[in-house]
Amino acid sequence: MIKMKYLSDLFSNVFVLTALSSWAEAQILKTIIHAIVNKKLDITRICGDGGMPSGHSATVTSLATCIGLVKGFDSVEFAIAGIMAVVVCHDAKGVRLETGKQSTVLNEIVKTMELFTSKKLPEVKLKEFVGHTPAQVFAGVMLGIINAIIAYNFFI
Repeated sequence: MIKMKYLSDLFSNVFVLTALSSWAEAQILKTIIHAIVNKKLDITRICGDGGMPSGHSATVTSLATCIGLVKGFDSVEFAIAGIMAVVVCHDAKGVRLETGKQSTVLNEIVKTMELFTSKKLPEVKLKEFVGHTPAQVFAGVMLGIINAIIAYNFFI
């Protein structure tokens, strides 16, 4: 029965629940926004990377904000979560955004080579939706902060 206690503790942890709910909200919003913009529903967006808003940014920001509200913005826990949130958000709009751009170029190069050489190259399609624009990261950050404030005021 000790294992059940661990699961119970995990799923009653307000920090975990706030972060996971922020991720879920971001992913649902991302799917809806993608469907509106592209005029078709792509259910794979529910777990996909990239897009508006950033699920990564929403998740880590809500966790850091919730920790700050509960433990104090001068706590070591907030310092760790806050720094990690900055790193994740920076990475989402930096390295991961550039990776997506490079994937787009490489996918086009493969298509062009197939046209000019009449050879079928190995079927490797690189993921192009992996990073976020600054606006997508900002939207995720705002979603995370708002969700943490709501959780703090209603559930803590």
